[in-house]
Amino acid sequence: MLQSLRRLSLTHWIFIGMAAGILVGWLAPGFAVGLKPLSTVFLRMIKSIVVPIIFGTLVVGIAGHGDDLKRIGRLAVKSIAYFWLMTSFALAIGLIAGNLSQPGVGVVLPPPDPNTPLPMAAPTTFGGFLEHVVPKSFFEAASNNEVLQVVFWTTLFGIALTQVKGRPKETILAFSEGIMEVMFRFVNIIMKYAPIGIGAAMAVTVSHSGIGVVLNLGKLVLTLYAALVVFALLALLPMALLARIPIRKFLRHVKDPAVIAFTTTSSDAALPLAIQRMIEFGVPRRIVAFVMPTGYSFNLDGSTLYLGVASLFVAQAAGIELSIGKQLFLMLTLLITSKGIAAVPRASLVVLSGALTAFGLPLEGVAVILGVDELMDMARTMVNLVGNCLATAVMARWEGELAPVGAAEAAVEPA
Repeated sequence: MLQSLRRLSLTHWIFIGMAAGILVGWLAPGFAVGLKPLSTVFLRMIKSIVVPIIFGTLVVGIAGHGDDLKRIGRLAVKSIAYFWLMTSFALAIGLIAGNLSQPGVGVVLPPPDPNTPLPMAAPTTFGGFLEHVVPKSFFEAASNNEVLQVVFWTTLFGIALTQVKGRPKETILAFSEGIMEVMFRFVNIIMKYAPIGIGAAMAVTVSHSGIGVVLNLGKLVLTLYAALVVFALLALLPMALLARIPIRKFLRHVKDPAVIAFTTTSSDAALPLAIQRMIEFGVPRRIVAFVMPTGYSFNLDGSTLYLGVASLFVAQAAGIELSIGKQLFLMLTLLITSKGIAAVPRASLVVLSGALTAFGLPLEGVAVILGVDELMDMARTMVNLVGNCLATAVMARWEGELAPVGAAEAAVEPA
């Protein structure tokens, strides 16, 4: 019996934790609410290593291999173009799904209630986004887990380090490589606690949402899940085939971080393990360290698709018909404002509130969505994670640097 338990993989234990969490949340919701600190501890441990692992891998990737500005710029241009293409496709699928299923028709919005906790509307302008990318202080950005700011600062740091010669450069490189290797071992330690933290997160989620809420707004949830499946089949899969990505091997490497993203509704929680797994898959460290964190601001496919579905849901529930022209303008607005969404639970609601305000749609619609948002957040966060993992592999293929999987795994094995 004990030997059978020892043979179970991390994925098996995570699913066991999920099942146990669902049962506890369903049978003992009052007790399940008290398990939240266990999931919070897991999320905090994971988030505490996001900045060090990005700093170490990006500095070593840029300065350790003599990358110049031209090479980094080429990767940045390719990545941004890819991100805009995929998120545009995701948003189009979301709007089409919302128009076809009409999930908001028949829903009665609650009257305005000043005591209802709604996210503050915070529309993002392009200029404001550019200002936000540059940190006032690296340490402030690190303490707030502002991933894109950390990437911007660390990229400039790595470029500056390439222009330094001799012992100072070797010292910084050795320090950064040491941080990177320690953080990868840190990830392995934290993952041993993952089944407990994930089980607790599932218990809290089920205790909050319940089955009744799912039945009330099941059509909205099913519309989103179906649209995400369509996006995976029509966008992610063809892109993987086009870039000649070995799909089975890719899925095997991405399954554990995808499960973590699904159960915790936080891309940040899955980021360190996703970076490690994509390096094992064969993507060079410099590409993973640049593309993955940048994608968390520019390539949130699941969240962008959700914004399209949710916006139409609110318009339909309010009885407001949006013309094709208004929907195209809504699409453009969401494409811009969704760039820079923080990779934290339910940050999409802030962008959704801003879009609703801009188009004169009632914010009470967000109060309705809040009931099932955790269930939708699980799926869209997983798609965000998988989409960004695929982006690193595609960029590596386009750069001609995707290594054979076996060789890549051997390179990261501890000595």
